[in-house]
Amino acid sequence: MSRTIGIDLGTTNSVVAFIEGDRAESITNPEGSKLTPSVVFYKGDEEIIVGELAKRQLLLEPERCIRSVKRIVGKRFVELGEEAEDLPFHTVELDDGMAGVEIGGGALMRPEEVSADILERLRLTAEEFLGEEVTSAVITVPAHFNDQQRTATKAAAEMAGLEVQRVINEPTAAALAYGVGTADSAGTVAVFDFGGGTFDISILQISNDIFEVLSTNGDNRLGGDDVDHIIFQEICDGILQSTGIDPTLDSKAVQRIREAAEKTKCELSTMKETTISLPFVVADSTGPKHFEMSLTRDRFEEMITPILERLFEPCRRALADANLTINNINEVLLVGGSSRIPKVQQLVAEFFGREPNRSINPDEAVALGAAIQAGVMTGALREVLLLDVTPLTLGLELAGGVFKELITRNSTIPCEASRKFTTVVDNQASVVVHVLQGERKKASENHSLAKFRLVGIPPAPKELPEIEVKFNIDANGILSVTAIDLSTGQQTGVVVENYGEIGQRRDIVDRLVQTASTHLDEDERFMRFAERRQKAERVQDRANKLIEGLGDLVTEADLRILKESMIRLDFAMEAMDERTMSELEEKIREVCELYEANEELARVLSRKLEESRQRSVESGVISQDEEGSSEAVKQQRTQEGLADASPEIDDDFEHAGEAVGEDEEAQAPPAPQAPAPKAPPKPSGLPWKPRPRAASPVLQPGVTAAKADEDEESIRMPDSADQISAMYEVPTFDEDEDEDSSFDPSRLPPPQ
Repeated sequence: MSRTIGIDLGTTNSVVAFIEGDRAESITNPEGSKLTPSVVFYKGDEEIIVGELAKRQLLLEPERCIRSVKRIVGKRFVELGEEAEDLPFHTVELDDGMAGVEIGGGALMRPEEVSADILERLRLTAEEFLGEEVTSAVITVPAHFNDQQRTATKAAAEMAGLEVQRVINEPTAAALAYGVGTADSAGTVAVFDFGGGTFDISILQISNDIFEVLSTNGDNRLGGDDVDHIIFQEICDGILQSTGIDPTLDSKAVQRIREAAEKTKCELSTMKETTISLPFVVADSTGPKHFEMSLTRDRFEEMITPILERLFEPCRRALADANLTINNINEVLLVGGSSRIPKVQQLVAEFFGREPNRSINPDEAVALGAAIQAGVMTGALREVLLLDVTPLTLGLELAGGVFKELITRNSTIPCEASRKFTTVVDNQASVVVHVLQGERKKASENHSLAKFRLVGIPPAPKELPEIEVKFNIDANGILSVTAIDLSTGQQTGVVVENYGEIGQRRDIVDRLVQTASTHLDEDERFMRFAERRQKAERVQDRANKLIEGLGDLVTEADLRILKESMIRLDFAMEAMDERTMSELEEKIREVCELYEANEELARVLSRKLEESRQRSVESGVISQDEEGSSEAVKQQRTQEGLADASPEIDDDFEHAGEAVGEDEEAQAPPAPQAPAPKAPPKPSGLPWKPRPRAASPVLQPGVTAAKADEDEESIRMPDSADQISAMYEVPTFDEDEDEDSSFDPSRLPPPQ
């Protein structure tokens, strides 16, 4: 049986570990170090060098060396923004919109491919050290990695010939390395993971080999590379000031300065002062120029203060999410090479009010924890229960651009959630499910994960089909989403990965929580207007049903009022003019109430809707059990003031009264006088047609969903099956009840 190893795929360095007896140990690479630089040198089409030898080539052929690729793995090119300028390699946008890497000679590679080369080197190192085949591994990722980044990391491991047994968070792995086999490890632990490219903070409760993650937070753009970059800028400014030559224009000089910056950071972690010496670093027509400068630890700490200040806001959020205070923390673990910086250790001690625990090697702790998890899964170690959490809320986009939560942030994984939804227009043939991750109420402000289409929905009135959407997060933190049409059993789904559709702006995932907290007022206003808009849509639906149900029984004058008011109401909603919306809604309600108050006209409406319902029963969309509840429907209609459906209209109905003239319209008689049936003339100057419900030819994600047809009609989905019980009966439109009805965001119409 082959071994299962633990791998810490780091931004700067990577480590591989295994279980020997009942202990986890790091593996020494052929260069004699337990740390393998995460650098790949593409010497030619066939020759790939990884590790320390590749790092040495950074000075000679920097355009063929890739380092810190973890910073863009699983990211789209548009997400990089200004970060792309600070990366130590050239990034490009691939055909599917993902971020790619350009290597000297114009070759393009995916970050997963570069990561796969690093992982393959680690696998071969383990096989050489252990003397046996290695085919599986437990891989670690930053706690704040989103699903795309986790999936990309897993794909990289599979390309390297490794079956991924589990993907776990780096702080959780470090806690395993600290807690397993330690008698006094029980309690609440904060894992402060300051690595080369990312920062994570996790709060865990450890008790009797149960490791429960209470909360996690962090910053995917904060790490030791950022500290190196500040020193790099200081050196570049010094060279420009002393020589008048800009060293950033020379790629070889840039790599030498980057190497000097990293060396300086390490030296100032143990020394009070160091000297930076770069002979022949630049040259001009007069010859080569040398550069030398001294840097003290005090000056270094002053330079990196803006970086270090960013470390503790995620800590505050993590404590708040866990409903804890600093006084509840029993131990603070320092993880990651950047945590060796003395100023970091000082600030951590001041923030938590206790000295951090340094009993584990910060460079190796994550890999050791991954190896422990591998040992548990293979039976080499006693069972350890690891309960991790989701870093951000997961949900769907609903009509009106509202984000509907299904799995809230910091939910313990593995976990599953499901909800029932429905359509927004009659005869909706398909839906598009848009999966999002984030904390904003506005769907467009959250991170898009995937879209997929469920087709084959039988023709039926809107709000009748039941579509169940299920979210499932496995032990690796990988999200699977399925949608099922409960009437036919038709099902489709997706495992969230790197999809190519981008339709809206998205912020980097690690900033979503902070952004949400600073936009609470804006989101509340958005939700209030969404509720207001929904009420306007209900009034329009009411008018449309009246027009469709009564046809030419509606007088020409009233028809003109309804159609003109609905058009103006559309414009008022787009302009968010609530005052005008209220005036137009009142005008529409007045006309509708006149006709609904007439018993005979109400019977016509009721009969037509019953006929539509019966057609649905015959087509199989509504079951016989549902049809058996018609008596309850009739009772409800009676309570609403509407008569039961009648097979015939009274003989003298057509002559119930005369048409209301325009001069009498303002007097609003208690009941409308229906004219003899005839084709109603079209009001001049009003080329009116039913209000379209599609937003644009681009599919509006959903569960704002869209038809497969060319007209791309959008749908909406309700919060529960209870809202489907009154699927197609004549609704009440009592003014007070309408205004006070509870707001259901899943019933919002699609955005225009």
